[in-house]
Amino acid sequence: MAKTKVAVTIDGKLLESLDTMIARRQFPNRSQAMELALAEKLERMSRSRLARECARLDPREEKRLADEGLGDADEWPAY
Repeated sequence: MAKTKVAVTIDGKLLESLDTMIARRQFPNRSQAMELALAEKLERMSRSRLARECARLDPREEKRLADEGLGDADEWPAY
């Protein structure tokens, strides 16, 4: 996938911590460290959104809808 260069402003202490990790060779450079951190954060946020949405479901209603949708097995399409 093509990458796009962006400029960000971050806290100085955060940047020092990042540079320390790079000096310890935990990351090859700032760009890769920031990209990984952002990807992980976005992934966690998407999972927590899924959990919030699932918590809103009414189990009785979901069971009713599932039972209603089962129908006769003979009517199911072949896969």
